Amino acid sequence: MTNTSPVAGEPGLVSAGRVERPHRISPLAPLHRPVLLTFLALIVVTTTMHFTSYVDYVGADNDDVMRLVEVRDLLAGQGWFDLMQYRLGLDGGTLMHWSRLIDLPIANLILLFSLFMSPLHAEASALFLWPLLTTLPIFYALGVGGGVLAGTQGRLMALALAFLFVLGVNRFQPGSIDHHNVQLGLIAIIAACLILPGRPPAAHAIAGVAAALAIAIGAETTPHVVVAATIVAVQWLWLGNRVKAAAGAFALAMAATLTAVFFLTVPPARYGLVACDALSTGFYSLGVIGAGSFFLAVSAVSGQGFAYRLTALGFAGAATLGAALVIAPQCLGNPLGNLDPLLVSMWLDSVTEAQPVWSQFREDPWTAGGFYMVPVLAMGLCMWRIHQRRNVQAYGVLLALLAVSWAIALVQVRGAVFSNLLSAIPMAAFVAGMRTRANADPANLRKGLAFAGSALVAVPFVWALSGALLSMAVEKVSGKEVSGLPEREEKICTDAAAMQYLAREPAGVVAGPSNLGAHILRFTHHRVLAAPYHRNQGGMLTELHAAMATPKDSVKFLRGAGVTVVAFCNSDPQIPTITAVAPDGLYAQLGKGIIPAWLEPVPGTQDQPLQLFRVRP
Repeated sequence: MTNTSPVAGEPGLVSAGRVERPHRISPLAPLHRPVLLTFLALIVVTTTMHFTSYVDYVGADNDDVMRLVEVRDLLAGQGWFDLMQYRLGLDGGTLMHWSRLIDLPIANLILLFSLFMSPLHAEASALFLWPLLTTLPIFYALGVGGGVLAGTQGRLMALALAFLFVLGVNRFQPGSIDHHNVQLGLIAIIAACLILPGRPPAAHAIAGVAAALAIAIGAETTPHVVVAATIVAVQWLWLGNRVKAAAGAFALAMAATLTAVFFLTVPPARYGLVACDALSTGFYSLGVIGAGSFFLAVSAVSGQGFAYRLTALGFAGAATLGAALVIAPQCLGNPLGNLDPLLVSMWLDSVTEAQPVWSQFREDPWTAGGFYMVPVLAMGLCMWRIHQRRNVQAYGVLLALLAVSWAIALVQVRGAVFSNLLSAIPMAAFVAGMRTRANADPANLRKGLAFAGSALVAVPFVWALSGALLSMAVEKVSGKEVSGLPEREEKICTDAAAMQYLAREPAGVVAGPSNLGAHILRFTHHRVLAAPYHRNQGGMLTELHAAMATPKDSVKFLRGAGVTVVAFCNSDPQIPTITAVAPDGLYAQLGKGIIPAWLEPVPGTQDQPLQLFRVRP
């Protein structure tokens, strides 16, 4: 007689004391066609939106421009291991912390298009295609996640939410070549792999690879990786031998990938360097020690009792923590903790994406819904499903990853994009369930409205739009003049037309507001003193001190740094801040049209948005 009852929630049938597992079908197989159709729809919509309001082929973010400068240097022959930006900061340049893993595919795309296009068109084509390609991992990962929770309807609903997500996030727009879009894809992959039923070892290995790549590409996702590793460790602690293969695969893949990437991207001369904002000996050694000790524990005591596993896991955790205290104690805090106080007050406090939730509420409370509400609903849904004992593994994993993303967003609003991304998986399952109910009873208006309402509240953009409309309504009722979206006036100082006069000047060193820095590097051959990157503290501080000092003292800072040209953009957002703090400073004087004797106006620029002044010898 055959017993057909499932074994502790694992798939398969018990026959004669043996678990007979059904033939496994790849979770990606049902997604190929819908993902392709979704991707084609994204291309059509993105192309239409981009070229009907075309401004530039490079993203509006400074990081997009700086990434292009870095890729150009690589294509021009700068060494693979050489991450110095020689034209940024004080004499000698600035060592950047970005990964070549992002530079490489962009550079290859440019080379590919260069085979049959002009250099400019090849560059523009590569920058158009790359952000779109980074959406494919997100479509597949969210589709898999939706399918795990709600079958075919969940897959399709997750793809719909993924489509709306990438459309509403600037990280996937043409020209957005910073690393955040890749990071989003990696976190989505980790989530999808960890919630698959049966905990397939291959999926856990993929999650381990994605975790290592996330660490290598940027330190922002380190908390997500730590939580993902903790999830795997806790499941192994609880289930033991049943997840031995999966836990071992995750740990081994993570350690192996970290090792490969470390030796492929970090030069031997910097093996002893500990950096908290990039892959270095610090992150590498901690990752390998943590993953390696966990792998040893899994290999040794998976078949033993809970107490043995707990002890082994404790030793692995202690080894990792001890290594952190010895090797990289400085990395246990805020990586920007050593930023000069002047840069904090004059720069970092003005970076919108780096603001905490209370600042966001104080400055613009109507935008909070778009950042925070959908993850709150998703976390509540996960807790409710866990309470109902429905797919506890998947909802538990998603709850943990959502919680860390949302916690990061409370400290820095930039983290909200990760929590909104992960929210799409549980919300897709919920919306799919509401749709099934509505279709089963089409005459029931309440069920139809409930489905429509659930679909709307699952989209972050709907919350953002609602907040904007409410803000306009409140302003109108209160008698305030309703203004449209703020114009990016500083953009007129950063395009090719504004930079043409500066490009004609002999190669030298330019001082100007940090927002201009990356654009000056893109369009000219000069070295620039300031650009908004925390590793360039020396250059940024020199520019700020020169801008705030009286003209007779300012010239000492500028000549000491070898500055040959001062670039002044009166519409730059940094100017009002500096003028308010230093009303007698250099920038305040230039804003009033008062030009010190040691500055010589560059002919033809005084009626231009970007005014240029040569520093007299």
